[in-house]
This record gives sequence, C-alpha cells and structure tokens, in this order.
Amino acid sequence: MIKDSFSSVFSQEENKENKGSIEFQILSLTNKIRKLTSHLELHKKDFLSQRGLRKILGKRQRLLVYLSKKNRGSYKKLIGELDIRESKTL
Repeated sequence: MIKDSFSSVFSQEENKENKGSIEFQILSLTNKIRKLTSHLELHKKDFLSQRGLRKILGKRQRLLVYLSKKNRGSYKKLIGELDIRESKTL
C-alpha cells in the first residue's frame, strides 16, 4: 500500500476545519485512487475494486469540473500540487 504522501498538501489545522471543502474531497479521493491503483497492480482480476476505482474517478472528475468553473486559480494550484492531468472537457 502507498502511504498518504499527499496529505501534507493541507496542514492538519485546515484538515480539521475544511473536511467538506472541495479541495479536501479531491485530495481524499486522489489518495483512495492511488491506493486502489497499487492494489490493482497486484490483483489484476479484482473486478469489484476496478468498478470502485471507476466510480471514484468519475466522482473526482465531477468535483474537478465544478472547482474549475467556481475558482480557476484554486483548480490550477490543486492539480499542480496533486500531479493530476487537466481534463480536456473543460
């Protein structure tokens, strides 16, 4: 499993205050995606985990689209820090 190396993007104080923020939700989903990806590299035939990964990817994509429409600067900063590719549908 991968450690939560990207949880340092937000300080611990911000995590306690802003657990419902869009940025925190995207960070949390990104950590889940990275863990599931490493799991699926070992267990290629785990189809339920593949389905869960696709659902999480879709949810993160919808949140990223919402964030890009709401606050473009915050969107650019977040995808830079999390090393996420920018969506072509924007």
